[in-house]
Amino acid sequence: MLTKRIIPCLDIKDGRVVKGVRFVSLRDAGDPVLVGRAYEKQKADELVFLDITASFEGRKTFVELVRKIARNIFMPFTVGGGVNTIDDVRALLNAGADKVSINTAAVKNPNLIKESAKRFGSQCIVVAIDAKSMNGKNKKWEVFTHGGRTATGLDAIQWAGKAQNLGAGEILLTSMDFDGTKDGYDIELTRSVSESLKIPVIASGGAGVKEHFLDVFKRGKADAALAASIFHYGQYQVEEIKKYLKSKKVLVRI
Repeated sequence: MLTKRIIPCLDIKDGRVVKGVRFVSLRDAGDPVLVGRAYEKQKADELVFLDITASFEGRKTFVELVRKIARNIFMPFTVGGGVNTIDDVRALLNAGADKVSINTAAVKNPNLIKESAKRFGSQCIVVAIDAKSMNGKNKKWEVFTHGGRTATGLDAIQWAGKAQNLGAGEILLTSMDFDGTKDGYDIELTRSVSESLKIPVIASGGAGVKEHFLDVFKRGKADAALAASIFHYGQYQVEEIKKYLKSKKVLVRI
């Protein structure tokens, strides 16, 4: 059985770490290099860096900032935001990223997943899915792009399956309904996607207390849990969450 991973997330806007609620009302959370170093000391399993306005603003992610963070941390490092081509993937990997997250461009051009996985290996390619619940009797979730601004009409579970088939090595699944609320992860969404796939799923959106991590691993069937607010503002240290999970018989790396 693989260990469950705890992953802090750095949402980056204008070179600073920010955090909002349901993708809006952003507030500052510090310098990304210093924040990354802090999570290194807290024994985070990985770090995710998302340039959250790159696709919306039609620009590339901050490669130099990625390079600076990579020089200061030694844990696995995933980068996303404004990734549109094979060259973009290569540039981020060359700058020090271990994995590259693709969201908007993957929806526009699914073949980018296939080409990237073939060129760099599936282990390097993460497909990020921002999903929002749809009204209706049967529970469904719609995929959104451009930092949660653009509805696509795609069903999140079906899209996750297609991404897996195209070569994605991992899915970063964010619930837009739960993001930043601290009400807990969207267990139903996470479980539905996790049970439909063979590749790992990182749950994102809604962590507020340590029990939420246990819930998303046990009931949500997630392989990893990503969080931001509760770590950025000092509510919990990563090590606290891991010790709690270990006490509940969840396999984690201490």
